[in-house]
Amino acid sequence: MCGGFTCSKNALIALNILYVMIGFLLIGVGVYARAASVVTNLPIVGGILACGVILICISMLGLAGAVKHHQVMLFFYMIILFMLFLIQFSIASSCLAVNAEQQQQFAEQGWKTVPPKLRKQVQDSFRCCGFNATTTPTTTSTTTITNVNDEEPSCDLINRECCADSKDPLCHCGPCGPLLEDKIDYAFKLCGGLGIFFSFTEVLAVFFARRYRNQHDPCYLPARAVFPHNYQY
Repeated sequence: MCGGFTCSKNALIALNILYVMIGFLLIGVGVYARAASVVTNLPIVGGILACGVILICISMLGLAGAVKHHQVMLFFYMIILFMLFLIQFSIASSCLAVNAEQQQQFAEQGWKTVPPKLRKQVQDSFRCCGFNATTTPTTTSTTTITNVNDEEPSCDLINRECCADSKDPLCHCGPCGPLLEDKIDYAFKLCGGLGIFFSFTEVLAVFFARRYRNQHDPCYLPARAVFPHNYQY
């Protein structure tokens, strides 16, 4: 019978094994999102990473509770998993709700927080200078105009590469922000879509855990059934 004790136990075990894989998937997606945006310290993507780690820990608790039919473990498993569903659903919805302007604001904040060495690596990789037009240090043939931020890495070498075939003395590389827009948007949409999809499966796990917790284990029969001669009727 599918609604019986054994079926509920196996379904809960299988679901928690799936959650372990989902946790690793969320971690992988979050790492990819950070790598795709290269320098942006995106707090929402970091939340997806945290949810992946927490989901793995909760899945281990659910596996132990399902195997042992442990009432206390299953109770805390349901409570924590439901709280994780609320958090994960909120974060994933935020990822999908963020518009392009807000994405750029997050990205610019991340650009300002990373060390200059990493910013220089991005500029070398994408052949760009600064994050946007207002934070781009430009170089002319006679003078160097630096950004207000003294930690902004120099663009001298990059500008030479970008303007190798140009005769314009004011030629310089474009900002890095526009080059990262598509990658940042893709990372947000991917994290948000996966987060919402898998968050609803957590509700299913709470349902299975509640039903399994209230079912009687047939391996443990009541004492009256095992030792009927000890009871007087």
